[in-house]
Amino acid sequence: MSHPPIVKVYYDAVCPICRRERRRYERLAGGAPGVVWVDVTSHEAHLRERGIDPRDALRSLYVEDERGRLCDGLDAYILLMRRVPVLRPLAWLIGLPGVKPLLARGYRHWVRRRLAREGRLD
Repeated sequence: MSHPPIVKVYYDAVCPICRRERRRYERLAGGAPGVVWVDVTSHEAHLRERGIDPRDALRSLYVEDERGRLCDGLDAYILLMRRVPVLRPLAWLIGLPGVKPLLARGYRHWVRRRLAREGRLD
């Protein structure tokens, strides 16, 4: 059986919720073959090399696809979800024109509150 192409997920490994979501994704994806998880809190130089401001990487999920293209926010979630058959319907729903902007606004608000609560918001 062939594995999907490798993608890199730049996520906040300090965040307990983010770590839990990573584990959930890995479980649903059967171990998440083809996914490399990069902790944004300990790879700032690599982020800068890829053109990602480390502060922005705390505020949004970034995913680098197999061709080196970066996407962030809900587009990053959608890219990951499309790789897992059971999550594809959710990726479709999140991507709907009326749904995506609302969820994006809610996501940004939640992340700002989480980082402020943790004392990590600039």
